[in-house]
Amino acid sequence: MNKNPGPFEGTATARNDDVIEAKGLNKTFGFKPVLCDIDLVLKSGDFLTLLGPNGAGKTTLIHILCALMRPTSGTVSVAGYDTRYHLEQLHRLVGVISHHTFLYGNLSAFENLKFYGQMFNVLDLNAKIKELLDFVGLTHVTHAHVQTFSRGMQQRLSVARAVIHDPAILFLDEPYTGLDEHGAQRFTTLLDTFRRDGKTILMTSHNLDQGLELCNKAAILKSGRLIVQKEVSKSDKIEFKHIYMELTQEKASSEQVA
Repeated sequence: MNKNPGPFEGTATARNDDVIEAKGLNKTFGFKPVLCDIDLVLKSGDFLTLLGPNGAGKTTLIHILCALMRPTSGTVSVAGYDTRYHLEQLHRLVGVISHHTFLYGNLSAFENLKFYGQMFNVLDLNAKIKELLDFVGLTHVTHAHVQTFSRGMQQRLSVARAVIHDPAILFLDEPYTGLDEHGAQRFTTLLDTFRRDGKTILMTSHNLDQGLELCNKAAILKSGRLIVQKEVSKSDKIEFKHIYMELTQEKASSEQVA
């Protein structure tokens, strides 16, 4: 970690104002359409909360945007890079929290963070690891194997893993899953810091109140289609909740997990 910036002050910057751009994005599994004609643009500093019922395609969209999965058709660029061809450059700019922790169970918390830190050439790595473990509340298990951790502890460590290289862009798929009240508070503090630093964040959530409180933009994904995209101020959030409930209540139970 550099001596001057704080632990979460990123140095990576996108190459133009349109940080995340998807055009005509489609994804099918076999003959089943999962994402249909997705157009999405996020600019530097945007925080988008993506909402939708189970099986709407939120996780699939996250995986495509962060280059963990390829679309069937359409294009995606992140920080000006085509996600099909520039994986190394993208990985240095992006932090991902997903349902998969991307942690190694036979390694300790320290060893996991050291592995990822070395991969990204993080400066003053030992000091950065110590600072991150303290922030996420895992100092007491620094040298314990991750396979002995509870789900919530693994999620805390996954947060540290995702931000160890100070990414400019964050893709967060239900990042509060498994976190207790203290862990959730720490993570919210982290997101507030990232927002102040002008990072670009896309987060999926099933918690309407929490998701809308954090973001400046919100979108609704239903049956693989983005049916609403809009900026939301504090005064808009109650109205947006009503819109969400109205648009997703019908046939929501028939949607299948994607």
